Amino acid sequence: MSAKTHSPVGYEAARVKGWLGAHRFLLLRRVSQVFFLGLFLLGPWFGIWWVKGNLAGSLTFDTLPLTDPFVLLQSLAAGHLPELTAIFGALIVAMVYALIGGRVYCSWVCPINPVTDAASWLHRRLDLPKGWQPKRQTRFFMLGMVVAVSAVTGTIAWEFVNPVSMVHRGLIFGMGFAWSFVIGVFLFDLILARRGWCGHLCPVGAFYGLLGERSLLRVSAHNRQACDNCMDCFAVCPESQVISPALKGKTGETPLILSPDCTNCGRCIDVCAVDVFAFTHRFDDRVKNTVSQAVDAPTEHSV
Repeated sequence: MSAKTHSPVGYEAARVKGWLGAHRFLLLRRVSQVFFLGLFLLGPWFGIWWVKGNLAGSLTFDTLPLTDPFVLLQSLAAGHLPELTAIFGALIVAMVYALIGGRVYCSWVCPINPVTDAASWLHRRLDLPKGWQPKRQTRFFMLGMVVAVSAVTGTIAWEFVNPVSMVHRGLIFGMGFAWSFVIGVFLFDLILARRGWCGHLCPVGAFYGLLGERSLLRVSAHNRQACDNCMDCFAVCPESQVISPALKGKTGETPLILSPDCTNCGRCIDVCAVDVFAFTHRFDDRVKNTVSQAVDAPTEHSV
């Protein structure tokens, strides 16, 4: 058994794969987030109206309606019957996320994700205490509360405090007060509760997790026998509780990460130097039978 020396998270992966190889999905996510946000800003900033609206509801090329199904749910709870185009747009979005994983929205689309990722990175660098950790079910309580408040007030309640909408409006009309929401989320994750906003409180993440519970796109620990227990995947995963069942499963147990909490961010794939993880589909439960030489080979730190 070998003892691992303390090194920065992802250091070994960067040494083996190169820096780009150890950050490829992180970089792709940032490109994706900028791309989707940029689509909505092309009109207000440059007069190119390919997409009108925002992530709550939009019209692409004056033809394709897209509606956030969480917004539609609040609208129905508030007693407002949306137009057929809005319902159709919500069905399109719901079907896409049901196939690829609802929380893909959280890691590949949501513009608040870079903020919470930055807070998590700084939290690790400063080696701060874990802090207050509300139960993960709290976000489902928040989800229920948002729907209930919408029903009582007759409004789309979440849009009054939604940081995503605040950022969008702030980038168009000037950040001003919107900065307080962004800074608040950052400080909450940095000081009060590590990964607290997305992992414990955000009702949008809770909703999309339920939506994508049976999704096809999955991460698999297909090469779990090669794991050297470096724990880097646990350090970078925004929902680290989803890893253990797949990674530490017994013979015959699926290597697939099936929890709807998984955001399919790909960071576990990035930082793993021995390529334990890979993207696949929910029906691919194969496990490699060969153990990586990196595990078997003696190292200078062997004990």
